[in-house]
Amino acid sequence: MTQKVFAFALALGLANLATAHAQTKPTVVLVHGAFADSSSWNGVVADLTRDGYPVVAAANPLRGLASDAAAVRTVLDAIPGPVVLVGHSYGGAVISAASDGAANVKALVYVAAFAPEVGESIFELSGKFPGSTLPSALDRPVDLPGGAHDLYIQQDKFPVQFAADVPLAQAKLMAVAQRPLTDAAGAERAVANGWKAIPSWWTYGEADRNIPPAAMKWMAERARAKQIVIVPGASHVVMISHPHEVARLIEAASH
Repeated sequence: MTQKVFAFALALGLANLATAHAQTKPTVVLVHGAFADSSSWNGVVADLTRDGYPVVAAANPLRGLASDAAAVRTVLDAIPGPVVLVGHSYGGAVISAASDGAANVKALVYVAAFAPEVGESIFELSGKFPGSTLPSALDRPVDLPGGAHDLYIQQDKFPVQFAADVPLAQAKLMAVAQRPLTDAAGAERAVANGWKAIPSWWTYGEADRNIPPAAMKWMAERARAKQIVIVPGASHVVMISHPHEVARLIEAASH
C-alpha cells in the first residue's frame, strides 16, 4: 500500500469512526409549551447541535393533553435509537404522557414544566402552591367551535408575566407570536405518567410567574429527579434566557 493510499484509508477510517461515535448520541426531542412555539428552543438547539446531538423540535398542537401526546408519540416512534425527551411548561405534561411505554425514551427533562400524576391537570397543579400570577394576566378567552376556548396572555402583560428576563423588544415579539392553549387542554386530567418509570432531570427559574417554583420543586421531588437545577432570577422561559444551562442539563441526562 502506497503512503498516499494508506493516508487516505486512515483518514476515511477516522471519519467513519467519528460518524459512528456521533450516531451513538441520543436524539433530543424538544416539546414547547403554551404561549410559545418551537423557536423558543433556538438557543438550546444551537448548543446541542454544536455538540453533535441530533435534535428534533416537535410541534405541539396545544389542543388537548391526550391528542397532543399522541402527536408527539408519532415523532418518537419514527426515531431509531434512544431519545432524550424534553418538555417546557405544558409540554412537560405532554412528554409525561407521550413517553409512557415508549421503549426508546431513556430520559425525561422538565424545563419549567408540569409533571402530572394520573388524574391531575396542569390547572390543578398550577394552583397547588401560591405564586402564579397567570390567571390575572390572561386575555379574554376566544370561543371555539364545540364549546372550548383558546387562552392567550394579554400582550401588554406578556413580557413581565412570561419572559421577564428576556430583552423587552424580543419579549414583545413573543407576545404577538404566542400560540394559544385551549382551556380544555389545561383542565384535561392525565391518564399516563412516564416519569414513574423513566429517570428525569429538572430545571426552572427562581422567578417563574407562571408555575410556582414551589410546585415544580414538589413535582421534581415526587418524580425522584436525578438532578434539579434552579436558575436564580430566571423567568418561565429559562430555555430562552439561559439556553446554555438548559443544554448542559439535557446533555447530562443523555449520558
